[in-house]
Parts: sequence; C-alpha cells; structure tokens
Amino acid sequence: MRGTGTDVGQGWWRLLVPPAAAGVGLLLATSAATAAGTDLRSDRRVALADLVAAQEARLAAADERARSLRAELTDRQEAARAADDRVAAAVATARTLEPGLGLSALAGPGVTVVLDDAPRPRDGQVPPSGASPDDLVVHEQDVQAVVNALRAGGADGIAVMGERLTATSSVRCVGNTLLLHGQVFSPPFEITAVGDVEALRGSLAAAPGVQTYLTYVTAYGLGWSVREHPRVELPAHDGPLELTAVAP
Repeated sequence: MRGTGTDVGQGWWRLLVPPAAAGVGLLLATSAATAAGTDLRSDRRVALADLVAAQEARLAAADERARSLRAELTDRQEAARAADDRVAAAVATARTLEPGLGLSALAGPGVTVVLDDAPRPRDGQVPPSGASPDDLVVHEQDVQAVVNALRAGGADGIAVMGERLTATSSVRCVGNTLLLHGQVFSPPFEITAVGDVEALRGSLAAAPGVQTYLTYVTAYGLGWSVREHPRVELPAHDGPLELTAVAP
C-alpha cells in the first residue's frame, strides 16, 4: 500500500534534519572563531569615540608642548636681546610685523559677520519650494567669501569663531561644521575683523561671493547679520604656523 502524505512529509523531514543541524553547527563554530571571545554586535561607535578622544588628547598635549617651547623661545630672545644690540634690533623689527601676521593681539574698530544655517522645518512643515539640503546650510565658499571680502576691505586682522587667522590659515568644510586650528565649530559662524568700518562694509557689499550668499538668505532663510563695533579685540594666534583648516 502507498504511504500517506503525512508519511512522505515525515520522510523528507527526517532527511533534511541532519544537514540542517550540521549547517547550524558550522555557523556557530565559524561565529565563535571569528568573535574570538568578543561580541560581534558591539557598537563600533564606541571605538570611534575612543579614537576621537585619543586624538583630542594628543592634540592637547601637542598644544601644551608648543606653548612651552614658545615661552622658552621668548625667554631666550629676551636674554639675547639684552646681550646684543643687533639681536634687540631684529626682535624689535619682528614685533612690528606680528599684528599683521596674527601673532599678537589686536584691538580697534571693526565688524562681526554672522552666518547661520536656515531654521530646520518643524514637524509638519516642508522646506522652501525647490530647496535641496545643500541650499539650507552654510558652505565653505560662503565663509571664505566673507573672509576674502574683509581682507579686500583692508582688515588689519580677522578672527573666525575667536580663532585668529594667519597667512597660512585656510577655510575648509567638514559636513556642516567648521574645522579651524584643530577645533570643530558648529553654526552660527562668527567672523570678526578689525579695520575701517565703512571700508569693511563696502567691501562686503561689493563682493560677488557675498552677494550670492545673500540671494540664498532671501530665498531660503539662511542667517546673516553684520554688527559694528567701536572697539573689538582679536586674540593672538598661539598655534603652529603651518597650513591648517577652517570650515562649514
């Protein structure tokens, strides 16, 4: 007599169980060997956070070492200047150049320009018609346009987010954040310049890159403001004089 459907199903099941069990065993063995006693599902963000923290600690140690070396150099310059009139003259000449290089603090009348991302739409709201995500954030070229305009307007010194710019500083973009002298800044971005206020304002108004940014201010709500100061102070740059980065 021919077997029933149930008998046939049970027969196939008995045939499939051993290979399936072997496969599961192989998978478990492979996972154990790969994990080597660790959790394969551990959050890799923890490792990334540890890496960032380690790099920040290295940067802080390097900054502290640089400050110590600069203090030692200053002490030796003072000693040499006291011992040799030629050294004293050279040091005096170098110090007259420091303000323009950003190596000494600077104070005077000036302006502060603030650039900011457009407000994020609230729940239920939609972005402005035709706007892409890139249209709603401040970009590298926007910050650079303001810096260039202020330089063209005769700024005696410029600071971005309180960090004094030097001849070797440059503006760079890291997502929508600003990277400058090893530090990361989020918007709004403040750019302060010391110089003739009217000349600085006129240069901002005439700069094509600034005018392009202002069209996005009107169309998509990006942030923009210019404040005048009868007196504002810029800090001295106290980091290494090498090509470094800035950015939004």
